[in-house]
Amino acid sequence: MKNILITGARSGMIYPVIQKLKEKNHIYVSVHTESELKSIKRLYKDDKNIECLKLDITKDLNKIDKIDIDVLVCNGAIAESGSLFEIPIDKVKDNFEVNVFSNLKLIQKVSHKMIKKGKGRIVIISSLISKMPIPFLGSYSGTKAALSVFARCLHYESMLLSSKIDIVLVEPGLYRTGFNKLAFDKKYDFMDYNSFFSNQIEFIRKSENVYLWLFEKRKLNSIARKIYEAITVSKPHFRYSAPMSHNLFSKIINLFS
Repeated sequence: MKNILITGARSGMIYPVIQKLKEKNHIYVSVHTESELKSIKRLYKDDKNIECLKLDITKDLNKIDKIDIDVLVCNGAIAESGSLFEIPIDKVKDNFEVNVFSNLKLIQKVSHKMIKKGKGRIVIISSLISKMPIPFLGSYSGTKAALSVFARCLHYESMLLSSKIDIVLVEPGLYRTGFNKLAFDKKYDFMDYNSFFSNQIEFIRKSENVYLWLFEKRKLNSIARKIYEAITVSKPHFRYSAPMSHNLFSKIINLFS
């Protein structure tokens, strides 16, 4: 039985993974807010192998000091949206603080213990948006691109360690969990008549709704399988992504750009 810490565990795509893991592993399921904590406690109240934690990765890392973690799944993230011409810099800073810097602090904290005991696995949940950035999601796209690069560097560096530390990158495409819609809509809080795009706001909003309707995958099983494999197989690949169609599209985009 392994001890698995999963951050950002209110995510829809993580739920089916937890269901498959919970019989043979002890899982620390962590979320960001008190309201989310109450929600997951209700959800997992009958599961003896699951502990629910409120863990703000920007400031609460001392809460995991006494946990012996075998597998860390970094899924904590926020998304800020808006044109890079005008998005408030504080929003971009917050986006990078959570998605990049705080995740790296968490990885360092947990990996140091893993290195000392000689083994461990870190699964980093990034996004295919790092390879095919979407207009008005530049801030979020940038954080995920940085996270994917960090994962690759950590993977190479881990090969030089005497300890067996697996670094695994998972890059999901668009899935209908509610996260993408919330991310797109955030910018309308500050994109008012002063925006450079004020005359096009309705066009942008409708285009985004069509984009999500066309490309968001309704079923989560394809990405859930990849995350489960990244956590459990004895010899994982470095990178997993799903769905296949989004992964292929990202490669075509990069080829021709």
